[in-house]
Amino acid sequence: MNRKIFSQMFLCAAALLFVAVGVSHAAMGAAFMGTWQFNEAKSKVPAGGEKNSTVVYTMSGGSITCTVDGTDATGQPLHSVWTGKFDGKDYPVTGDPASDMRSYRMINSHTVAATESKGGKVIGRVRIVVSADGKTRTVTSHTTDAKGMSVVSVAVYDKQ
Repeated sequence: MNRKIFSQMFLCAAALLFVAVGVSHAAMGAAFMGTWQFNEAKSKVPAGGEKNSTVVYTMSGGSITCTVDGTDATGQPLHSVWTGKFDGKDYPVTGDPASDMRSYRMINSHTVAATESKGGKVIGRVRIVVSADGKTRTVTSHTTDAKGMSVVSVAVYDKQ
């Protein structure tokens, strides 16, 4: 086989590999995309905790934006926005009085682990699982309240 044909085959194989990796990264977060509505009847959120009534994930280019609307412990409206990647690195979050950074790490195509921090200190660890049928999203949060007590909540969301 001459060198020219070999190099053309190599370039084609490399291009296919590049495309396959890009498609797999896009597919990894696909289950999370869309609008999710809080299902209070199926959730176990401690009294006095904040409630995220609507969570929207959108993909733009290589980044994911997560927009959250809800209420705080006193019933005041909350609106936060996080833009980043599901790569385990910290990205800033705006509008959330409890946290200023979040990181999301893909476990598999339907599960992510997230960490929330404030001022460089981790304040919560979260596991988010989308059901196999893509209709339900369950968020299990392990946080520390203002008194230093551990708080666990399970919030269930339905796909809209």
